[in-house]
Amino acid sequence: MPNPDALWSAAQAAAAGRDFAELHAAHGGVLWVEFEPASGRCSLQFLRDDQRRELTPPGYSVRSRVYEYGGGASCATERGAAFVNDADQQIHLIDDVAASAAPRRLTERADCRYGDLVYAPAWRALLAVEECREGEAVVHRLVRIDLAGRREVLVEGADFYAAPVASADGRRLAWIEWSRPQQPWTATRLCLREAGGSNRVLAGAADDQALQQPRFDTLGRLWVLSDRDGWWQPICVDDDDARGAPRDHAAAPWQLGGRTYLPLDGELLLTRFEQGFGVLAAVREAAGERRLADDFTRFRALAADAGHYYCIAAAPDRLSAVLAVGRTDGAVRVLAGGERLLNEAHLPRPQPLDCPVGEGERCHGFFYAPYAGAERPPLVVFLHGGPTSACYPVFDPRIPFWTLRGFAVLDLNYRGSSGFGRAYRQRLQGEWGRIELDDIRAAVAHLAQAGRIDPARVFVRGASAGGYSALLALAQGGYAGGASLYGVSDPLALRRLTHKFEADYLDWLLGDPQQHAERYRQRTPLQQAGRIRVPVIFFQGGRDAVVVPQQTESMVAALRDNGIAVEYRLFPDEGHGFRLAAHQAEALEAEHAFYRDLS
Repeated sequence: MPNPDALWSAAQAAAAGRDFAELHAAHGGVLWVEFEPASGRCSLQFLRDDQRRELTPPGYSVRSRVYEYGGGASCATERGAAFVNDADQQIHLIDDVAASAAPRRLTERADCRYGDLVYAPAWRALLAVEECREGEAVVHRLVRIDLAGRREVLVEGADFYAAPVASADGRRLAWIEWSRPQQPWTATRLCLREAGGSNRVLAGAADDQALQQPRFDTLGRLWVLSDRDGWWQPICVDDDDARGAPRDHAAAPWQLGGRTYLPLDGELLLTRFEQGFGVLAAVREAAGERRLADDFTRFRALAADAGHYYCIAAAPDRLSAVLAVGRTDGAVRVLAGGERLLNEAHLPRPQPLDCPVGEGERCHGFFYAPYAGAERPPLVVFLHGGPTSACYPVFDPRIPFWTLRGFAVLDLNYRGSSGFGRAYRQRLQGEWGRIELDDIRAAVAHLAQAGRIDPARVFVRGASAGGYSALLALAQGGYAGGASLYGVSDPLALRRLTHKFEADYLDWLLGDPQQHAERYRQRTPLQQAGRIRVPVIFFQGGRDAVVVPQQTESMVAALRDNGIAVEYRLFPDEGHGFRLAAHQAEALEAEHAFYRDLS
């Protein structure tokens, strides 16, 4: 067997974490945000006539922190671009992409953060979600900011806002809002204000659906994604007509600025999930559906101009890429990214897993076999965060790191994950800390029965909410060890300290702590620490504002008091999710060494 470090080292895996976001077709070219893992910086890139250059000078990084998870940190303007700078969370303006002038700061409100930027040409102004700290309160509004920096509050009063969009003539403004205790994937409202009129709720007044991504088409009709029929599908609000297949056309909107469908001239450009695999298609009523870019399995940030569709795409065999797809012939051209860093022989391929759980239900995921080694290899179970998020069958540079070292990997979309319909997503309500544990056990048993893994050498690991589930799974028993990366260990403490966006989420996931005190006790890793009898490794960011370091340190101390072998790695300058490649590589190497010594 070849030396794994020579084929794919931890440093290579971490360096391959480059990614793209917030793609815009504008100014005869394409704009996007690019993340560079070596520096942890996000730059704004512009490509026109095959000439690419960075628009953000050194010292700037494009990132919003609204709702802590950000999103919508950039947009194209009339001649230039606007972006949120990470350091000050203010909006900065590049007046002209053809010029070389430095960006100028458009907002001067140190107590506020901005996100979900969109340019409204009819108003020659930006629309944005504004998040302000006012005393002990955090207040959210929709604001309009013109190119001279003048600010106007458009909408306020709801707890949360997202996705402001103006019609081409500027006479209509649509947005999404929601109120506590709802989350943007449980129940939201689609709202509209017409010129000279008052605000109206068009859908979601009864808290019966989650809506996202309102859009106006070229005819001025309003569209939205709604899960009223069980799936996030495009609906033309003006004729109340659902379009597209009965599948989810978006994931849970943890970040602002999502764009997974576009109403264009006489057609819809959309992406949807089919058993976890992404599909990109152009749909015309008369001509039906035309599938595009079949070699890719996930699509984001859709955009278009007269000649091309654009998207950020991912596939199992290459890095994420910015694609241009011909609107006439469907020809695919890679504008950035898309490098193939491993040859076919060393590349793990996602094998869909679908196994029975509960009463007539099934859970989903992707299994990756090891490159070589024992017939029944050790298994690492990946648990995604959220927990209302998902894993995808795309090139994750961490997975070949494991498979080339003789480990199998299971990337699990337990019940509660997005991409499989509203009912699947809602199964987590009141069941967190129980139902996903059942899914882990069922999936591991399914693989063991098929002889694909060694059930005595199964390691469970997860980040954030996934770390919580991993710790409870270890307390349940039957695993050889595990890892928690900035995982929740004390939901009640998190409930007291967490930010406004997730302040009520734990009540939805676990129930009211006074009414369900015993449920909280049983599903609190810190209170179940005495049941963990296997070694655990922990990773934590010192600047984490979502799961604060005390959560991890309390769990580490409890396990050490019980005589359990524990390793703890603190990265003082990291937040919720490690951004620097050097830290990612260190964590990966440490986790591998930890499991290797146990197996």
